[in-house]
Amino acid sequence: MLKGYLMATLFYEPSTRTRLSFESAMKRLGGEVLTTENAREFSSAAKGETLEDTIRTVEGYSDIIVMRHFESGAAKQAAAVSSIPVINAGDGPGQHPTQALLDVYTIQRETGRLDGIKVGLVGDLANGRTVRSLAYLLAKYDGVKFYFVSPDVVKMKDDIKEYLTSKNIEWEESKDLMEVASKCDVIYQTRIQRERFGDKIELYNQARGKYIVDRKVVDVLQSHAVVLHPLPRLDEITTEVDVDPRAAYFRQAKNGLFIRMALLKLLLLGW
Repeated sequence: MLKGYLMATLFYEPSTRTRLSFESAMKRLGGEVLTTENAREFSSAAKGETLEDTIRTVEGYSDIIVMRHFESGAAKQAAAVSSIPVINAGDGPGQHPTQALLDVYTIQRETGRLDGIKVGLVGDLANGRTVRSLAYLLAKYDGVKFYFVSPDVVKMKDDIKEYLTSKNIEWEESKDLMEVASKCDVIYQTRIQRERFGDKIELYNQARGKYIVDRKVVDVLQSHAVVLHPLPRLDEITTEVDVDPRAAYFRQAKNGLFIRMALLKLLLLGW
C-alpha cells in the first residue's frame, strides 16, 4: 500500500514501543524507514542545529516525519515549518496523541464501549503525556468520568482539569486506589518519571511506590474492567498481575501497530 514512500523517525528521547511500532507499521505497509535512534546526541542537534532547520532538511528526504522531543510544543513547532505531515510521537510532558488513539481503541476492544465509562488515571499525572492526551480524547465521548489518583507532587495539571470541566466531564481526585479500582471500568497506571524531576531526587522519592497495582487491587476490580499501562513499567504494576485476563497492557502495546498503520495510510493516501 505504501510502497515507494519514506518515513523519517526523529527521536530526541528514548523509545521502544512507539518507535518500533511506527517503523514496523511503515514496513508492513510496504514503505521504507529513515531513522535516528537518538537524535539528541547523534544528529546535528548535538552541533546546535535548530529544530526548524532539521525539519526543513529531513522533509527533503522523506514523505512523512514521526518525531519525539523532550520539549512540550516541539511537534507543533516542527509542523509549522514542514511541508510534509509531522506526527507527534510525544513532546516532553505535553501530549502523546497516537498513544491516546491506541488507548481508546484498546478500551473499545476490551470493554466494548467508550460512552459512560469510569476511568482511573494513576501515577505521574503531572508529567505523563499519555494521561493528558487520553483525558483530552475521552472527553469527546458521553458520560465519561475520571478519577485522578496520584502523589501530591505529580497531580494532574489545571489545564486538563479546566478542559474537562469546560466539556462537562466529571472528574475527582482521590487518595484511595482500592476504592477507585472498585468503581472503574479502566485503571490506567503510569510510572513516576524520574527523567522529569531533574536534580529534585527527594520529590521523586516521595512519589515513587506510593500507588502500586498488585493482586489486592486487581481483586477488587469488576469482572469486565481492564488494567492499562503505556509502558515501560518499573514496579508500579507487580508481575503477578500479568496473568490476570484483565491485564491488557501488552495487548494495548500491540494495538499501537494497527493504529499507526491506519494513521500512516490516512495521512499519505487519504481515506
